[in-house]
Amino acid sequence: MSTVLWGVLPYLVLVVLVAGTAWRYRYDKFGWTTRSSQLYESRLLRIGSPLFHAGILVVLVGHVIGLVIPESWTRAVGVSQELYHVNALVLGGLAGVMTLGGLLILLYRRRTTGPVFMATTRNDKLMYVVLVATIALGLWTTLKAVGAGHEAHDYRQTVSPWFRSLFTLQPDVEAMAAAPTQFHAHVLVAMALFAIWPFTRLVHAFTAPVHYLFRPYIVYRSRDDVAAARPARRGWSAVGTSDRDRP
Repeated sequence: MSTVLWGVLPYLVLVVLVAGTAWRYRYDKFGWTTRSSQLYESRLLRIGSPLFHAGILVVLVGHVIGLVIPESWTRAVGVSQELYHVNALVLGGLAGVMTLGGLLILLYRRRTTGPVFMATTRNDKLMYVVLVATIALGLWTTLKAVGAGHEAHDYRQTVSPWFRSLFTLQPDVEAMAAAPTQFHAHVLVAMALFAIWPFTRLVHAFTAPVHYLFRPYIVYRSRDDVAAARPARRGWSAVGTSDRDRP
């Protein structure tokens, strides 16, 4: 079972992610969108959306540092295990709370705003369940590490080597199997999220509006002055008659 979960399933998820994204881009370009609902409600959106997106970016950076960069590299630049642990707990915990809090605000908005809720599909509901579970499990592992203190599990000895081994096509199944249950649950739910990613509104994350930074300015000019300089015209004119012919 460990071989299937940690040696086979990650590659199946990767195939679904890549192939599903390519299929979506090829056959559903018009659906490649978040289906914005800002016109229906904007007050909660202005609060929840920045919280969620800012938090998820910090979470992403933290995962890249924790999973991709080996522990020996951070020690080489003078970052001790204790300093790394404290920073990971503080920044990771804060980012997790921001992400989960922003997402809960967005879900409350979607449920309580009639037009927004009416536009919510079954696909969206499944995606939100998996997304909340992924974030909640990740935050749980962080908070549990806080409670464990110095006895907290060092995932850079188990999960990180397994993750890096996937890129060499030699998955370290034993390392991942040695991780605690909460890490197993977090990784499995995260893989489920990536498997459904191409078929949900989350696919918009792969489309970064980089060209906006380089496009020319759009100049808007008022036409009020031009309109005021023109003589006023009648809205209609009589056809085939004169003023003296009118009763």
